[in-house]
Amino acid sequence: MVRSPSCVGALRERAGESLLHRVAGPEAHRKRARIHGTPGPRWFGPDRPVRTVHGDASMYIGGLAALLLQSLHPTAMAAVAAHSGFQGDPWGRLQRTSTFLAVTTFGTSQDAEDAVARVREVHDRIRGTTSEGVPYHASDPHLLCWVHIAETECFLRAYQRYGRAPLDPAGEDGYVADMAEVARRLGAERPPGTRAGLKARLAEYRSELRATPESRAAARYLLSEPPLPSLARLPYAFLAAAAVDLLPAWARTALDPPAATRLLRPLARPGGHAITAALRWVITAT
Repeated sequence: MVRSPSCVGALRERAGESLLHRVAGPEAHRKRARIHGTPGPRWFGPDRPVRTVHGDASMYIGGLAALLLQSLHPTAMAAVAAHSGFQGDPWGRLQRTSTFLAVTTFGTSQDAEDAVARVREVHDRIRGTTSEGVPYHASDPHLLCWVHIAETECFLRAYQRYGRAPLDPAGEDGYVADMAEVARRLGAERPPGTRAGLKARLAEYRSELRATPESRAAARYLLSEPPLPSLARLPYAFLAAAAVDLLPAWARTALDPPAATRLLRPLARPGGHAITAALRWVITAT
């Protein structure tokens, strides 16, 4: 049976709306109108690399890779496990994160400043002790920098592999510098401003990183137990394999991904390209 163009269009629109609401929440259209439509100065102009990267469908792969990599800092992972609600309310956490990225990247300077202030207020309240007795505070500049460089690295790597048009070296440096602007406002310690600086900062943290029961549990949940309808499970499996494939070899070994993800790794790159192409097709319908 050949589907009519109107039927395909309707399916595309429904898929786009479903994806938008999962990622941005029930008020997705209102949020998008405010972020993009409110007049006023922005932190980043339309030609800045951060807008190119964060406006691309490769962010879905980069975002999952970032969560996996961030989990390998035991102190940061303990704070996430205790306070973020990533298992109890995974879509809520995703919506809050995606809204913050959208506002700081595309929104007015005032809205971006307000978003940073809200996050800093939340971080000030989050503190505790890991299972090994190590105290933590979410506003710790060292931990904030780890979260920042892990997501910067993964977003950039995902875009360079799956984005519409990979950045040149100057564009890569520009993206890292743009991200550093936000990180400094959040209170991160010495966020790097170049691609080489990002690589060096990641190396500085290497001795602090290792898998824990919490990080492996998070990886299993994110890779093989996502709260998705059955029809979305197969595409998500390829997205998950592409995210794992972005990670450094030592990180993949440490996290010990589920067998299904390991089996799909040989298809991670073609699968990742197919998923990002499908996401772009769906997103343009909303």
